[in-house]
Amino acid sequence: MKKNILLLTFSFITLSSLAQGRLTKGHIQLNAGLGTSGWGTPVYVGLDYGIHEDITLGGELSYRSKSENFGNSKYKSSVTGIGINGNYHFNRVLEIPNKWDFYAGLGLNYYIWNYENDAYKTNDASDIGLGAQIGGRYFFNDKLGINLELGGGNATSGGKIGITYKI
Repeated sequence: MKKNILLLTFSFITLSSLAQGRLTKGHIQLNAGLGTSGWGTPVYVGLDYGIHEDITLGGELSYRSKSENFGNSKYKSSVTGIGINGNYHFNRVLEIPNKWDFYAGLGLNYYIWNYENDAYKTNDASDIGLGAQIGGRYFFNDKLGINLELGGGNATSGGKIGITYKI
């Protein structure tokens, strides 16, 4: 009987700690934060959904703007991005500690670039971009963590830092 109780306790502790880092199948997490870019500082919000124990699908909205002066003219631009992404999470196969989540993946993004100067305003470019990202998260507890992501080819190209909250 003592062996069964010990085995049950050990199993419960192990399963509880595994759930802390990566997003499990059927669960959702919210991500939000700031990015880096040559065209302003993107602000983003996104959701990830676990479709497999190692794979997530997600969506993201981002916005950034920038103003510059060239000679006597003032230029302003803004970029709004809407994207979907898929990530593979390496925790299980690499036996990464439970508080960490490391991932890499691809994203497909549609972004609208509004551009204006003193003389005219136009939607200068709207386009679709394929991007790649690699990132990691550290969880303080079962719900809240910080994330850092590097990537390119999308509306938040460069890097992102923010918070993650498991819903």
